[in-house]
Amino acid sequence: MFGSLLTPPKIAMDCRASRTQDPDDWIATCPGFTREICEELRDLIFRWEPDLKEGINSNMLCFSGRKRVCALGAFNDHVEIAFFRGGEVADPAGLFNHGLESLSIRGIKLKELSEVPKPALRAMLHAAVAVDRSPVVLPPPKVKREPWPMPAVLDAALKKHGKAAAFFESLKPTYQREYMVWISTAKRQETLEKRLAETLSALSAGKKWAQRKEA
Repeated sequence: MFGSLLTPPKIAMDCRASRTQDPDDWIATCPGFTREICEELRDLIFRWEPDLKEGINSNMLCFSGRKRVCALGAFNDHVEIAFFRGGEVADPAGLFNHGLESLSIRGIKLKELSEVPKPALRAMLHAAVAVDRSPVVLPPPKVKREPWPMPAVLDAALKKHGKAAAFFESLKPTYQREYMVWISTAKRQETLEKRLAETLSALSAGKKWAQRKEA
């Protein structure tokens, strides 16, 4: 797949100062072989989505609808097509190969326009325009975890060790849970007994689970 041709860096943006604010000048000053690629991509974008407006931002030729949809970046050794809400755009052809870990901006780096199948790029542009017309999709709310049940063996032990019990009760539920999970997941009796002894010792010393082995 095209998406595996290059190892994806973290950011799909040209952060250099803009060399011009005029789109025609921007195209004319693209370095080397990238000029021809950017010229053709610009023509394709306007042919496929004629209502987009172009402008310069962060040294990239940007195409906007409601907000910025995509942009072209011209570097000495490659061209990049960045999609500003790429994390919300389907990519069945695997075109994205830059910024894949990003939830927003993702890009396509190329050295030849033939590397990108035009039907797939056209579909991606249409999808990006559709996303631009929709509100930003917020991440789903965090699901609250169900409380971890108190292990009977830990409950019984704490009733006999007041100092350990007092510190355990002072802990936030997250830190209590660490001890309860640790005790509950012991598979062998000897492991359970060892963990229980370490738990009581650590709690009596005022230590959270992550600190239990500290001197």
